[in-house]
Amino acid sequence: QVQLRESGGGLVQAGGSLRLSCTASGRTFSTYNMAWFRQAPGKERDVVAYIGWSGVPTAYADSVKGRFTISRDNAKNTLYLQMNSLKPEDTALYYCAATTLYRPSTGAYDYWGQGTQVTVSS
Repeated sequence: QVQLRESGGGLVQAGGSLRLSCTASGRTFSTYNMAWFRQAPGKERDVVAYIGWSGVPTAYADSVKGRFTISRDNAKNTLYLQMNSLKPEDTALYYCAATTLYRPSTGAYDYWGQGTQVTVSS
């Protein structure tokens, strides 16, 4: 069992930055591939970024490439998402998720956090 808890969300102006954190407890964090997802009201939950258990590979949705960076610190059992040049369309509830599979579909992730809200004002 892995428990995930996101933090770092908030309200920011367009062009600003936020760093999300996802702290894991329970079974060994370093054995899981991780991802950040987001879900805006009325929309599906989409993957934003993915990172392998060792820190590689990483992958990003086209909409965030060059602006977001996913990273992890296995010694601290923590996953990060650095978000720069934020846009109003980045507004969503952001979730972290864990999987033992390589870049699976959304439904194949084993564990999910409760989410942290990111709101970007124009």
